[in-house]
Amino acid sequence: MAAKPVEVMGYLAYGHPFLDGNGRTIMVVHAVLAQRAGFSIDWAKTDKSAYLLALTKELAKPGKGLLDDYLKPFVVEPVAYERMADTVIEVPGLAGGLKDANVVLGKTSQPEVQARYQQQKISRGAT
Repeated sequence: MAAKPVEVMGYLAYGHPFLDGNGRTIMVVHAVLAQRAGFSIDWAKTDKSAYLLALTKELAKPGKGLLDDYLKPFVVEPVAYERMADTVIEVPGLAGGLKDANVVLGKTSQPEVQARYQQQKISRGAT
């Protein structure tokens, strides 16, 4: 993980089966793995748009280091375990409104939800 500190995050993002809502969870899982590997990401200094652009490129070409290229300048000494959740909460642009935090779009049996999942599969090249 030291050579490509964020590649794991790209694979977690690529592998999650949901349309939306797992960004913070992936950041927390990555924060724990990174801390165990001896580093952290200073998320407070990142830019949401630039991060999402780098993540999108990583998802299109997994394992090419595109997300690492963006986040390597933000690699810092590991954050204390007790502070890890705070570092994710401090990510610019992720605060959101609590009323919007847990929106369920519907059941996977509903045609409109199935269509969104189908579009996700198509965009990932897995029809």
